Amino acid sequence: RAECGLARRGAPWSPPHRPRESALRSHLDRQADQRTPDSGRPQQERAAGNPRIRGPRPPEANMATRCQWEGSNEVGVFSLLTNGYALCAQGGSENFYSVLEQELADHIPVVHASIAGCRFVGRVAVGNRHGLLVPSTTTDQELQHLRNSLPDRVVVQRVEERLSALGNCIACNDHVGLVHTDLDRETEDIISDVLRVEVFRQTIAGNALVGSYSKFTNQGGLVHPRTTVEDLEELSSLLQVPLVAGSINRGSDVIGGGMVVNDWAAFVGMDTTATEISVVEGIFKLHEAGPSVITGEMRTSLLDHLA
Repeated sequence: RAECGLARRGAPWSPPHRPRESALRSHLDRQADQRTPDSGRPQQERAAGNPRIRGPRPPEANMATRCQWEGSNEVGVFSLLTNGYALCAQGGSENFYSVLEQELADHIPVVHASIAGCRFVGRVAVGNRHGLLVPSTTTDQELQHLRNSLPDRVVVQRVEERLSALGNCIACNDHVGLVHTDLDRETEDIISDVLRVEVFRQTIAGNALVGSYSKFTNQGGLVHPRTTVEDLEELSSLLQVPLVAGSINRGSDVIGGGMVVNDWAAFVGMDTTATEISVVEGIFKLHEAGPSVITGEMRTSLLDHLA
């Protein structure tokens, strides 16, 4: 009866003795300080040793990000992504720009841009970390804005070309470029000089719009789902990167319009399935290389070139 808190017959009842709440809290705090020898270390340092404390995400834990531009899943139409910079169409909602900035702003500049007053910058411009090519319809003000916003090492060049949708007609990484079979010879020379790539005239699954039906980086590439095995092997030998045939946005074969990607990040439309994202993350090796790794490789190659 005493253990249950019941008073004996005839004895005055009194509540069981309990320490005050504040005293109990201070006692627990002292115990926690005694048990945590690294309590004096900074929060970020403690987070690195304690998996329960959420610290900054390591670069190698990258994955493809689903997003939309004004309700459209064709994110490759309204943006352009390279290892040195990213372009995003002006106007409209800032949600898409915020997604790009959150993932990329710590490593490369994310720039608002328009081409000839239009927002489909990803289909009319093409570039890599060495340069950026824009069509002849680009105004002087837009050209100057790009040159002021991008790093000094990036060459911005206006191109006089009949096939003005350069993003549809050209696909490239930092070393090799595929171009439309009907592109002018002068344009091919400009691509080689400004982007510093070796140029090949090719088709993807019989389509001359290589920029629309393929996307590749220095790590790998994704091409039209109906590309034959023989064409895959030929293209892979030209580009010197692994390739896979696949789709984006729940079966769409317009790879270039449905995604943007560089060596450590990818952005795809909201309709992209889990299987398609798995293929993207695998072929572009997003889990294996972060921005710091890519920057180190760039620095090494630059030193080798100067030597």
